[in-house]
Amino acid sequence: MKWTNDRSGNVDDRRGSGGGGMLVGGGLGSLIIAAIVFFLGGDPSAILSSGITQGAQTSQRDLTADELRVREFVQMITAENEQTWDEIFRENGLQYQPARVVMFENVTQSGCGTAQAAMGPFYCPADQTVYMDMSFFQELQQRFGAQVTEFSIAYVMAHEMGHHVQNLLGTLQETNRIRTSGQYSEADINRVSVATELQADFYAGLWSHHTQRREKFLEPGDIESAISAAEAVGDDNIQKRSQGYVNQESFTHGSSAQRKEWFLKGYNSGDIRQGDTFRVLLK
Repeated sequence: MKWTNDRSGNVDDRRGSGGGGMLVGGGLGSLIIAAIVFFLGGDPSAILSSGITQGAQTSQRDLTADELRVREFVQMITAENEQTWDEIFRENGLQYQPARVVMFENVTQSGCGTAQAAMGPFYCPADQTVYMDMSFFQELQQRFGAQVTEFSIAYVMAHEMGHHVQNLLGTLQETNRIRTSGQYSEADINRVSVATELQADFYAGLWSHHTQRREKFLEPGDIESAISAAEAVGDDNIQKRSQGYVNQESFTHGSSAQRKEWFLKGYNSGDIRQGDTFRVLLK
């Protein structure tokens, strides 16, 4: 993908600050946690505050040239999300409020509890912030078979920004009410979760469409790399790799085919009105 000249001031880079904690443990357990909660939507506080052991990390270090380059990339993608969603909201008579992005390593604090690298990128509605540990993308490629490029990282960020859009529009508040009301079965709650995640994929495609129209930033292979990332974290792919079989009733994020379908629907249509996954999936 081509880099633009835009940069956002809403990125907080906590890497190298020594202000968090160091995970104790890891291995297969961490990989399964990462698989289950990757692209977490709604309120992740229950998992974030689960009390995974951590120790002190007091050392500080200077960021490398590559890490500084990654920060600049995240600032650029954040700026493009801000511009695109501001335009889409204004076109629909709404006012957009930008999200913050926190870059961290190992562990940091979020408005939803302790954020840990093993969890992958996530959005916290309590502080309207996307949390990114960039080392997860290496695991995404090595463990889940995704083709990781700059644009696949941009897709992941756009998906998390999609959850921010859902928060601004009241979608997450409604799905959280359903989840916590005690009136719905686990199967119903899982279907709502799938609709939530697939709508965030749709919003990522929608963002790609509108940003491409404004910036002409896509290059050959970019959309394919985003699709590869989306398919890699489909529930069926994750379950096959982690347990050897697929249980569709336990899906919470959607199959690989569904994630591809809704991303492309957003990208090809450019029409936010076509992203009502709840009407399509819950009818």
